[in-house]
Amino acid sequence: MTTTESPRWSTSSYSNNGGTCVEVALNVPGAVPVRDSKDRSGPALSFTPDAWAAFVTAVRGGDLG
Repeated sequence: MTTTESPRWSTSSYSNNGGTCVEVALNVPGAVPVRDSKDRSGPALSFTPDAWAAFVTAVRGGDLG
């Protein structure tokens, strides 16, 4: 199993820094952790890379509205 020193969290470039964003770490092998940007010490949800890719594709395609 490959590990990283720590997740590198990033917020979407579409975020307006209003505090209602999520942060995603894409450097964790086999997982995509997502957390609330307002509660960085709180829990993170973890998705498989395939599930995250499907979610992003659906959002970009407008399929979640």
